[in-house]
Amino acid sequence: MSPRERFAALARRPDARIDLAEAALWIAAEACPGLTPGPWLERLRRLAEAAAPRLAGVASPREQALRLAGFLFAEQGFRGNAAEYDDPRNSYLHEVLERRTGIPITLALVLLEVGRRNGVAIEGIGFPGHFLVKVLGEDEEIVLDPFRGLLLSEQECAERLATALGSDARWERAWLRAATPREILVRMLQNLKRAHAARGELEAAIGCCDRVLLLLPDAPSELRDRAILWRELECFAPALADLERFAKLAPREAASREMRELLQELRQAAGRLH
Repeated sequence: MSPRERFAALARRPDARIDLAEAALWIAAEACPGLTPGPWLERLRRLAEAAAPRLAGVASPREQALRLAGFLFAEQGFRGNAAEYDDPRNSYLHEVLERRTGIPITLALVLLEVGRRNGVAIEGIGFPGHFLVKVLGEDEEIVLDPFRGLLLSEQECAERLATALGSDARWERAWLRAATPREILVRMLQNLKRAHAARGELEAAIGCCDRVLLLLPDAPSELRDRAILWRELECFAPALADLERFAKLAPREAASREMRELLQELRQAAGRLH
């Protein structure tokens, strides 16, 4: 089976049965021929094993979060890659493990895997702007910024929300809802899609759309994005097929002037090919 087929098999599973780390590694394998998850899953296991003495007997979620952050960032040297944020390698889990640098969501994945292997109740948060994680306790939950290895107060989370969405954004605890494995993989692929598109790697960006649609077959935004990418490659027939499906799934968005003009353009271009 190819990396795409392996990923598709995982995408068909219910959320509770999706192995997040394995799926992330199959995403990377599509860009890195010969890559297999096994050695990198073993590296994650060894990393979690090394963290075990720091977490043994620690029940407080705040202390667990502090020790996890201290282990990964201070001891192991993981860090956010601010200088090359849009480098696609930041979205490949094996590169993050090898280079010890990444973006919030891939660093969060390392935190999640190390924490869970040590019995820490830790979850990802699909927060606007930067992805976050939280460590759960009976009476509290501690939010951690995986890009900087910092604990965040509720006020700091509210301030980040306003920065990401504007000052009119209303703060609610619902913004800290746990992300499902499917949602995490979708966000990883959307980050990777933007990175490839910014570098002019349009076929690779289309591959990201393809895999999002394996996870969410009726995602209108991915059909729209893939149509635009196909159009840039002058592949008008698949662009038209995607945009027409987008129009059926999201008629209100498709009614905008921009989308109507694009649909007309693609129909004309596809018609000239027949």
